[in-house]
Order: sequence, then C-alpha cells, then structure tokens
Amino acid sequence: MNDISASAALSVIELAPAKINLALHVTGQRADGYHLLDTLVAFANDTHDRLVFSSAEVDGFALEGRFGSDLSDSAEGADGNLVLKARDILRAELQRTGQAAPPVHIRLEKNLPIASGIGGGSTDAAATLRGLTRLWNTPLAADALAALALKLGADVPMCLASRPVRATGIGEMLQPVTNLPVLWMVLANPLTPVPTPAIFRKLTDKNNTPLPAFPVLGDTASWTAYLERLRNDLEPPARDLVEEIGEIAAMLSGCEATLVRMSGSGATCYGLFPDWDHAAEAAAILISARPDWYFEATSTIPGE
Repeated sequence: MNDISASAALSVIELAPAKINLALHVTGQRADGYHLLDTLVAFANDTHDRLVFSSAEVDGFALEGRFGSDLSDSAEGADGNLVLKARDILRAELQRTGQAAPPVHIRLEKNLPIASGIGGGSTDAAATLRGLTRLWNTPLAADALAALALKLGADVPMCLASRPVRATGIGEMLQPVTNLPVLWMVLANPLTPVPTPAIFRKLTDKNNTPLPAFPVLGDTASWTAYLERLRNDLEPPARDLVEEIGEIAAMLSGCEATLVRMSGSGATCYGLFPDWDHAAEAAAILISARPDWYFEATSTIPGE
C-alpha cells in the first residue's frame, strides 16, 4: 500500500484505506467519559485516500479529490486537519530525540467522504505517520508510533496496520484477526453529517455484551453467519437522528445484499455480496438511482 517514487525531490506515496466496522458493541463507559468498545474492523483493499509526501524547502499542503474541498487546510483547532496534526506530532517527537524532520510538502487526494464512519481522518493520520517515517528515514519502535497514533484519536492505532483487527478498550487494544476472508461489499453514504457525540448521548444502554468467539474456519460462509449474529450498537440512535441511514440501508437490501449494517457512528453502511460481480452491479444501480450520494464497490483486505 505504499511506494517510493524517485525524482528530483524524493517522494513517498501512502494509501489510506477505508476502515469498516463489521460490528461494534459498546460494552461500558469510563469515568472520563470515553466509551468502551468491542469492534471487529476490516479495511478496504481498493477504496482509499492517497497521500504523497515530498521533500521541500518549506512545509506545504494541497487538497485534491472529490471531498478535498470539505476539509480544513490548517492544523489549528478541534476541526484541524489530522494529516497536519500527525505531521506536527511526529516531528515534535523526532526533534525531541534529536532526529531530523525537515520540511515536507503533503498532497492529500481525498476520495473518502468526511465524518462518515469509515475512518477517513484517522486513516489519513495513520498514513501520514507511516509515510513520513519513510520519507524522513526515521523509523520508530512500533509501541512509540502507536502511542503517537493514540494521541491523534482512538481509531488511529488500528489504522496504522490497516489489517483486520478486534479492537477493545477505547479502540487502542488490538488483536489481529488472521482468518478473516476477503469480503465483497458496497459502501454507501448519503453524505449527511452525523453528530457522533449526539449519537453516544442517545445510547441508552452502554453495557452491552462483547463479541462472541470468532469462527475457527476462515471461509466466507462461516464468517457471514457469524457477522449476522452481531450488531452495531450505534446504529439505532444514528437512524433516529439521520433518517437517510435507514433509506440507504433499505436500498442496499433492495439490491439483495446478504447483510446490511452501519459502520462506526455512520452514516456509511455496508452491504455484503457473494462476489465482485454482484457488488459492482449493485453499486452501478445505486449510483444511477442517487448520483448525489456515495456508493463504492470494494473488497476487504484479508487476515494474514
């Protein structure tokens, strides 16, 4: 998911794949307000943002892509761009330990919808940490990089590896899921903002059961049957707040998806399909019906 391009100025390319919460159980709440989760996470194989990091005389940042204009080009404030926040936090850590972190130009091609429950900002931040440690040739120990990632957000550590994981705690405790097979799906988003804090406030039961034991076998049938037993505890309150979530889920079901569920805090939903051809056909139908919404046929990266 990365490449080094030789040119007059060294460039490093990193892909930032969409994160899909195949299931998300809320199992408690800490005294500081953070919710405890038990979530099964996969990453898209060919649906991603793309970042290019190039050596430069001064720092620079450019936004491109369908959703680039929706993002801030500043690191300042609560809504500051996580790519720039990741650059700054990594640079500060490297300089603290006496390592070089020279100016860099970053180009972000933003293909994933904003605040959509598929980790767009988090996966971009993780890709920035990966890309800049390669550009600057300053690798950090895995635990040190994970600690920086957690400072940027609870989802960022899982996005560093971009492989199937079970995430517990607030999302920072990761267990690889080695036998998750490739899943074919359509990602669907009505491009309606979802107020994540409001969804958590509407969550009446915050002490739900954790995920059951994973399937022993790594075949699609076993995992599909397993996923059908699970849920996303944030989906009911999200549907109450954003009616388009129910509408887009019904559209996926109408295309004969074998399973439909919301990812993260929404509004992106995924629909599972038996193979690529069925997923691609469903995406084409949905795009034709609502060209102003976001639909993407994709597959997930399998466990290793």
